[in-house]
Amino acid sequence: MSEANRSDLPLPDYDGLPLGELQHRIRALDATELRTLLAHEQDHGQRTAVVELLTARLEQLASGAEPTGADPAAPRPQAPPRRAGSPVSPATSTEPIHPPPHGTPEQHGKPKGNRAV
Repeated sequence: MSEANRSDLPLPDYDGLPLGELQHRIRALDATELRTLLAHEQDHGQRTAVVELLTARLEQLASGAEPTGADPAAPRPQAPPRRAGSPVSPATSTEPIHPPPHGTPEQHGKPKGNRAV
């Protein structure tokens, strides 16, 4: 397909979109636009997952689903960045662990008083 024909596709940069982004963007397309993409995919990419995705969305539209009305060229909204670091603070930490009665490497256990050595 020439560059001029690629610009006729309903999604800009269609061939370079990852599956997750494509899944988001096709929800705004109507059945005619989806059929255009499906025909392009079958003629050029033949990516099984993409063909299945487009076919499933066409079936959804045939069953009464409506296009979202969003701009299909708009990128998917990004989730807010996660906070780095640990959520643990002195206020949320557990009580200190007491050493076992038999001692620790720094504090040796005490012998029983009633045993003969």
